[in-house]
Amino acid sequence: MSLLDQLPRTANILVVRLRSLGDCVLTTPAIRILKSALPGARIMVMVEPRFEGVFQGNPDVSAIVAPESGAALRAGADLTINFHGGTRSLVLTALSHARFRAGFAHYRHGWVHNVKIPTAQRILGISRKVHTAEHLASAIFFLGAPRQEIPRACLFARTEFPHSREYAVIHPMASAAAKTWPAARFLEVAAHLDRGLGLEPVFIGGPGEDLRAFAPYRSLVGEPLETTKSLLAGASLFIGNDSGPAHMAAAFGLPAVVLFGASDPVVWAPWKTIAEQIVAPDGMAALPASRVIEAVDRVRVKA
Repeated sequence: MSLLDQLPRTANILVVRLRSLGDCVLTTPAIRILKSALPGARIMVMVEPRFEGVFQGNPDVSAIVAPESGAALRAGADLTINFHGGTRSLVLTALSHARFRAGFAHYRHGWVHNVKIPTAQRILGISRKVHTAEHLASAIFFLGAPRQEIPRACLFARTEFPHSREYAVIHPMASAAAKTWPAARFLEVAAHLDRGLGLEPVFIGGPGEDLRAFAPYRSLVGEPLETTKSLLAGASLFIGNDSGPAHMAAAFGLPAVVLFGASDPVVWAPWKTIAEQIVAPDGMAALPASRVIEAVDRVRVKA
């Protein structure tokens, strides 16, 4: 008998995710599989407030829970799944007092978890490196969900972004300099979109990020996730560094061109959408605009 078979049909399940943007987005396929296995379950996601928007509107998620000790206890979880693995998430998992507390076996302080999840390779019976979506979904298979194709990530936009013509979203920022392509190259790509493909370039950035280099075009900085979801839901194309917005774009099925510097495209490629990953082994500064423009033209044709 699997663990999920031991739960009541209306079980309370707490998923501890906390952060960050890409990880949150790529957790939604696992939640979809979990909900399909236990349709009557009440699935709650514990996440930091700045990332709540990833899960808002998702029919698989019954509640969004603040990452606080009192909230963990009040959740009344029958099963807590720790998808974060840091010290804070371990404490919150313990404080949930769930009968079953599941976490990957490689997490430190594993005594918190009375259900230890092995590697995705062992669960899936493979030896290759896995994508993050596969890694997280494999945990749900281990808990007892029937094996199935891992779906696309799930995001839901409540409003339509106002626009006068077809547009492409460009995210030129990243969490580290080694993952960031030079602004001048993004401007070359933007000019090709505007003049060559008839797409309006729309640049996006997070709170406090400086997009003044892209002033010739429309820019949105520090907007709430709900606005970003609406923008991506209505776009025709996404281009950007490997970062959270790339995973949001893939969740909406956007054709995408994503640039990889320090991160691994096998693990972090856009999931289940038409996409090209361009790897810059010699550093992002060495990547010419022509390679990205060629990739844009290819995915545009495929779309």
